[in-house]
Amino acid sequence: MLSDVPFEIPSYLLDLSRELERQPMSVAGADNPVALESARQAAEAGLIDPVLVGDRDTILAIAKDIGWDLSGIRVEHAADERDAARRAVAIAKAGEAAALMKGHVHTDALMAAVVNREDGLRTGRRLSHIFHMTVPGSDRVLMITDGAVNVAPDAGMKLDIVNNAVALAHALGNDHPKVALLSGTENPIKAMPSSILADEVAKRAQNGEVTGATVDGPFGFDNAVSPDAAKLKGIDSPVAGQADILAVPNIEMGNGLFKMMVYFQSALAAGIVMGATVPIVLTSRADPPEARFAASMIAALAAAEN
Repeated sequence: MLSDVPFEIPSYLLDLSRELERQPMSVAGADNPVALESARQAAEAGLIDPVLVGDRDTILAIAKDIGWDLSGIRVEHAADERDAARRAVAIAKAGEAAALMKGHVHTDALMAAVVNREDGLRTGRRLSHIFHMTVPGSDRVLMITDGAVNVAPDAGMKLDIVNNAVALAHALGNDHPKVALLSGTENPIKAMPSSILADEVAKRAQNGEVTGATVDGPFGFDNAVSPDAAKLKGIDSPVAGQADILAVPNIEMGNGLFKMMVYFQSALAAGIVMGATVPIVLTSRADPPEARFAASMIAALAAAEN
C-alpha cells in the first residue's frame, strides 16, 4: 500500500442499512474462512439471511473454529466450485435468495452459472460491474464502471452499463446521478475512438435510452470530477466536475483507476454486479474486510429495491 490511512466504511451506507429488512443471500463457495467470515459479519449486522453453499463438512468445521452458531442457517452441500456456483444461482433463481455473494469460487465459474441461458439469472440487460468508491474523510461517492467484467464495450453495451449503474445509484438514494463518459479528450475526434463512442452514447442517452440521470461526454477524468478543472477549460455541462458515475471506455482504464484510488488514497472499493435478476457481491481475495462488508450492504440495499 502507498497510503497508510485506514479504510473507512461510508457512514451513509450504515445509515441507509439501519432500517433495512434482512435480505436472503446465497453464498457460492462458503467453505472458506474469509468467505464465511464475510457472510457472518453481514448476518450479525442484520443485513442478510445467508444460505451457505459449499462443502458441508468444511463449512461446519470453519464455523466452529470462528465461533459461529449455524443453528437455523441453511447450508447446501456442493461437491466442487462449479457445483457451488450452480446451486447458489439456482437458489436465487427459485426466489429463495434476493442477492448472491461470490465466496471461494473463481469468478468465471460463478459468472458462467449466472449467464447460463436456461438456468441462470439473465435479464434483457447486459451484466456489468460497478466499483462503489469512497475515500476516508469524504462524503463523496464515485462509481466506476466497468472495470471488471466488460472488456471493450460497444455503444449498446455501454448504455446497459450506464443503466445498471444508474439503477444502483437510485437504490442508494441518489435519485438523479450525473454520469460522465470518460475518454482522453472533451471533443470527439476520430484519432481517439473512445471519444467518438462517448459522444454517441451521450447523444443516445440524452434521447431517452437512459432515464433518471444526466449523461454527458466525452470527458477527461479531471474535467469529470473537478469543478475547477472544468471551469478552467470552459466546459459547459451539468456533469462537468460533478460526476457521480464514471463510465470508462474499457476495462484497462476502469481497473487501473480504481486500483490507483485504493493504493494512493485508501479508497474503499465495494464491487457489485448489476443487470442480473439479483445483485451480486463480486469480491476478490485482496479485498479488505471493510470492502466486503460495504459490498454486502450495497447488495442488500439494491435487493430491497428489486
